[in-house]
Amino acid sequence: MCDPGVNSWPQLFPTSFQVPGAHERIMERFRNCCSRRKFRGHSLSEKASRLTQNMDLRTMTQSLVTLAEDNMAFFSSQGPGETARRLSGVFAGIREQALGLEPALGRLLSVAHLFDLDAETPANGYRSLVHTARCCLAHLLHKSRYVASNRRSIFFRTSHNLAELEAYLVALTQLRALAYYAQRLLATNRPGGLFFEGDEGLIAEFLREYVTLHKGCFYGRCLGFQFTPAIRPFLQTISIGLVSFGEHYKRNETGLGVTASSLFTSGRFAIDPELRGAEFERIIQNLDVHFWKAFWNITEIEVLSSLANMASATVRVSRLLSLPPEAFEMPLTADPKLTVTISPPLAHSGPGPVLVRLISYDLREGQDSEELSSLVKFEGPRSLELRPRPQQAPRSQSLVVHIHGGGFVAQTSKSHEPYLKSWAQELGVPIVSIDYSLAPEAPFPRALEECFYAYCWAVKHCALLGSTGERICLAGDSAGGNLCFTVSLRAAAYGVRVPDGIMAAYPATMLQSTASPSRLLSLMDPLLPLSVLTKCVSAYAGGETEDRSDSDQKALGMMGLVRRDTALLFRDLRLGASSWLHSFLDLSGHKSHTNSVPTAEPMRRSVSEAALAQPEGLLGTDSLKSLTLHDLSLKGSSDTSETPELSLSAETLGSSTPSNVNFLVGPEEAPEEAAKTQELSAKDRGCGARAAFPEGFHPRRSSQGCTWMPVCSSPIVKNPFMSPLLASDSMLQSLPPVHIVACALDPMLDDSVMFARRLRGLGKPVTLRVVEDLPHGFLSLAALCRETRHAAALCVERIRLVLTQPAAPSSPPL
Repeated sequence: MCDPGVNSWPQLFPTSFQVPGAHERIMERFRNCCSRRKFRGHSLSEKASRLTQNMDLRTMTQSLVTLAEDNMAFFSSQGPGETARRLSGVFAGIREQALGLEPALGRLLSVAHLFDLDAETPANGYRSLVHTARCCLAHLLHKSRYVASNRRSIFFRTSHNLAELEAYLVALTQLRALAYYAQRLLATNRPGGLFFEGDEGLIAEFLREYVTLHKGCFYGRCLGFQFTPAIRPFLQTISIGLVSFGEHYKRNETGLGVTASSLFTSGRFAIDPELRGAEFERIIQNLDVHFWKAFWNITEIEVLSSLANMASATVRVSRLLSLPPEAFEMPLTADPKLTVTISPPLAHSGPGPVLVRLISYDLREGQDSEELSSLVKFEGPRSLELRPRPQQAPRSQSLVVHIHGGGFVAQTSKSHEPYLKSWAQELGVPIVSIDYSLAPEAPFPRALEECFYAYCWAVKHCALLGSTGERICLAGDSAGGNLCFTVSLRAAAYGVRVPDGIMAAYPATMLQSTASPSRLLSLMDPLLPLSVLTKCVSAYAGGETEDRSDSDQKALGMMGLVRRDTALLFRDLRLGASSWLHSFLDLSGHKSHTNSVPTAEPMRRSVSEAALAQPEGLLGTDSLKSLTLHDLSLKGSSDTSETPELSLSAETLGSSTPSNVNFLVGPEEAPEEAAKTQELSAKDRGCGARAAFPEGFHPRRSSQGCTWMPVCSSPIVKNPFMSPLLASDSMLQSLPPVHIVACALDPMLDDSVMFARRLRGLGKPVTLRVVEDLPHGFLSLAALCRETRHAAALCVERIRLVLTQPAAPSSPPL
């Protein structure tokens, strides 16, 4: 739109006013102005994403270094002011880290192809780590260009740009540390292996060293920088909700109470990214599996689940069935005249019913039979059908048995019902989703027993479910993908019918606490941090957990708690509003006494702006933003156990946590491994770092201490029915065709790649499709954006491949 105006400008000026060369200079300035306006029209993240795709690593690094040197020289010439000094320092740090990171990434990229499944599937943890670092470099490159173009403007927001540059410099420093860790994996693992190999003591040492890295920078301003821009607002909302929920966790004993109270305190986490990042790191390091169970089960609340279902496809049948714990016979595949007894689940809690949800877009024959109706477990008004029943459709030839994810500890089929309804509509087949018992109350192998029992029941009674059972697909995501594989292995071991195929979305196939290139990404993943993965796996393995739930809550159960939450919603809203008002008044009263006593900055003042107002040279203060990243690196390398590391959580978050609430696992309840972990001194950490890091490089360390990893030496995680990647060749030979849909930026990517490589090596039919720029759990986000819809459609396509009847072999020509 600007070009026609540009061409007509010379005629607007008299000839006498035209100076030689002036027209060219005017045109150049105008084009620069237009380009800056166009730049503002696009988000910085989208431009950085295009840079990542179009520039090679060396060119990107050289461009960034050149811009950093130019900006560094400019701000060094602006006098001795604090802001100019910090800007010059941050660009010096960007130059140093970029030059150090580029060779490490180049080495990883030169060997990454050796770990791919095949040439058509270029995906593994090494590639993902390089791509993530390139995203960070691209963002810094674009930000450096913006600073170079606008640093003289009176509209240049110095504090905002400085805070963002400092945050991304910390992220770049931590990514450089991950690149060195990945090089260590390359040197330790066997050729082609992605998982850390060696004795358990070496694995434990590596993981203890890894979890001490600082993570808060990835949950503040840099949150989700590696993902598609469309998904980042959702991740920011989740992170704000998480830290607000964590702040009120256990202050109110009801799920809706915590949720309601969190609404009134989430604002400060939204306006202060550094505060949010520090609190996020504290939560993932310190809160136990019961917190994550409570947070992930928010979607089970009737109000929220009803809203989600209102936006999903409308189906004729959505019924919760309770399968009685009765043994039945199943024919053997090898000889249908012989049968084997399928016993009800017995592990840990004895025989009990298994819940499954039947979803069908059309009402099909058998789905309204008296036998099936006798198994219906009523859920309230949602299960009542007041409209006239439509004419029955014939039984489908296919059936999908679905197993939901949730880290083995949270969620039910209700959380996954929206996309299951879409599946039922698109595929035109009934879907049975299994509600297995959750850890830590029901650890391994209870979930496997229930899923296998429900699968066998569905195969035997497929006529009641509206299917003839000619084609059966087992589908699951995350933990559900793991159970799909293990249910099929168990079916083969029993000699009964295995499914005709498996569709597993981002499955977990290795539950042992070990490292891999993709799992290094858990340092920055807001949905799958390593410490959270470890807590979930520990709960599923039957490890020790700190159970804070009261006996009355246990007696109520999940649905009882939900109903109680609904009844107390308005009371909780009143309490939340009252709590917010009191905290506001307390803060106001506290402000009136701050003239003589120095205190923290007001809550609504960002940390970056507070740092800009501090005197120059206060490197010993507790304000993180008063330091350049170069200073922080030097300080982190010289800290000892007597000098605590700086952390926002120490001074900013201390007052928000009541003294009578202890989120930490008590040392008297932790095993010896936890005590040894806490005894890891700064000197020991330095020795471990020197084994992986070059001389003079010191990444940021977390102030939250080490994470307890109790399952590292537990033999149960090596059970092939818990970690199917560790199954023998003979067991894997029994699996049906496998279709895996993984995420390139998922910490569990290497689980999918290595499992697919094992099956491919055995000659088994397997496909691996890897979607780009999406986080773990994209199926639950299918309606969020175009990218998630395409990824969900890919899963449907894989299921359709399983359900499609194989073409009959053509007869040879005569």
